Amino acid sequence: MSSNLAINYHDPLVIRKLGMDALKEKFGRVGAIYCIRQFNAGSGDYTKEREALHADLTFDDIVAGSKEMDASQRCGCTFSGTSLQ
Repeated sequence: MSSNLAINYHDPLVIRKLGMDALKEKFGRVGAIYCIRQFNAGSGDYTKEREALHADLTFDDIVAGSKEMDASQRCGCTFSGTSLQ
């Protein structure tokens, strides 16, 4: 399909396939996905959904969770003789 004359631009399946092929060729599979995501506006009300999801979460819960994550990710590394734990 090197000639534009051979492409049926009225067939959405053909256009989608050629477009995906072009994106994958230029950006690779992961880059093509990120590119396509740019055009999805999403749906719903994120703020209301977030508030409902975290309705019972307190500041102390967030701090405790942060400390727990920090403790689980310690590597035992040192910097200038100072332990990073």
